[in-house]
Amino acid sequence: MAPRFKTLALGATPLLLAGCSGELSTLDPAGPRAANLAVLWWVMLAGSVLLFAIVMVLFALAYLRTAWVTRITPAQWIIGGGLVLPIPVLVLLTGTALVLGEQLLPRGNAPIRIEAHAERWLWTFTYPDGHAVPDQTLHMPAGQPVDIVVTAEDVIHAFWVPRLGGKIDAIPGHTNVVRLEADKPGVYWGQCAEYCGEGHDGMQFRVEAHTTEEFAALMQGASH
Repeated sequence: MAPRFKTLALGATPLLLAGCSGELSTLDPAGPRAANLAVLWWVMLAGSVLLFAIVMVLFALAYLRTAWVTRITPAQWIIGGGLVLPIPVLVLLTGTALVLGEQLLPRGNAPIRIEAHAERWLWTFTYPDGHAVPDQTLHMPAGQPVDIVVTAEDVIHAFWVPRLGGKIDAIPGHTNVVRLEADKPGVYWGQCAEYCGEGHDGMQFRVEAHTTEEFAALMQGASH
């Protein structure tokens, strides 16, 4: 590899890898629902690479015009290459998406429900005892599912904690629910994922996952 292109490749590598890790990376899951999404991403990537490889192999064979390729009629190319070959891959991808996507849906009620109210350009979190905290920090227990009831005051926002679960829209006059779960105590970051105006880029929030005892003590202290 020429020195110039080698330098460019080495310089681009950290940028490419940066998208696979970090506080807002869906590929660095810290909870079971986020792990489902990461698995789905990798399966979709593998499927797309497989389909691309099949197409490139067929293209190469057609270009080289080997003896057996010349015996294939146009109709056989269309039916075999355009319909038969992709079907197993597409069935696998669709089935995986349906199974993993179904597991993301909240079933019943989680032990804890916390309200997340969005307005330009901040989040207010209201806990089961009714006290509201507009300090851009969501407190939750680790190791158990928590339902986040998402609403909005003015325009459409979106609630998203990439390492803990999927994202969901915050719509004025409408209530949506997303379930989060953290594997262990720690700090995770969330972001409004819907452009909502000039302050959108600063509409981030923290999620602090505590042990069950710490969370109970925190809630008890806040109620006094």
